Amino acid sequence: MLRVVSVSLGSSSRDKSSRATFLGEDVELVRKGTDGDFQEAMRLIAELDGQVDAIGLGGIDLWLCARSRRWMIRDAKRLADQAKTTPVADGSGLKLTLERQMVDWLSENFTERPMQGSKALVVSAVDRWGMAEGISQYCDEVIYGDLIFALDIPIPLRRLQAVYNFACVVAPVISRLPFQLIYPTGDKQKEHKPKHSELFNWADWICGDFHYIRRNIPPRLDGKVILTNTTTAEDEALLKERGLGWLITTTPVIEGRSFGMNVLESCLMALIRKQGDIISPESYEVYLNKLDLKPSIRQLN
Repeated sequence: MLRVVSVSLGSSSRDKSSRATFLGEDVELVRKGTDGDFQEAMRLIAELDGQVDAIGLGGIDLWLCARSRRWMIRDAKRLADQAKTTPVADGSGLKLTLERQMVDWLSENFTERPMQGSKALVVSAVDRWGMAEGISQYCDEVIYGDLIFALDIPIPLRRLQAVYNFACVVAPVISRLPFQLIYPTGDKQKEHKPKHSELFNWADWICGDFHYIRRNIPPRLDGKVILTNTTTAEDEALLKERGLGWLITTTPVIEGRSFGMNVLESCLMALIRKQGDIISPESYEVYLNKLDLKPSIRQLN
């Protein structure tokens, strides 16, 4: 059995261990949260190195992306460098490719609340550039919340070009900051401190990182669609209580849990290596075609 472990800076209360079968291979998927303890995350990754088939970086991105530009986050590199032999994934490879394909699929097949003619809030485009590009293509109006939710600057961006321009200036600086300054880690992921509820009320589609979404959702979400991942059964119950129409995740739901994209990419790496192939963009494409993944759609109300 292949074993994939995601070491997360997030809350340990969201830990999960599940089993699934991909392309005939049994895989154990484990998520270990460190409650924002960076040193513990480093220790865990070093301990797992050589003992598991792939390691995921959870609760942190290795890369910020905008079009063809990428900026490596210094803290994430320190974590990844603890693994000397086991491959490490943060999910960014699939966010650029698979998530864009998921949006394309939804634009053609999800007719209950079509993207065409709708308004969308993307909470952070540089975290999910592939998703943001797809949403910008299909939705009539889009607001990108990168300044609002990551930097607490109350300026909505309404063009993807504006996000790109902002990223080229700010990302080189942000990538060197302590990660907890720009993203909720540990118990902060469980905090609910709504701000800019008017943006959530305005949007038909709410897209992107679930921790940004959960932290800021207003009391009611009637008839809306959330496109995200890393949701638990408890999250789903909360969204149902608030009237959400549809919850769509870009990763499969396994035993009630939609794991992070870093887990799926780590799983992909493990499958590729098990077959004796080399991890590369080309092998990613081949194995993703074999897996033929589709979004998980749950109507909640």
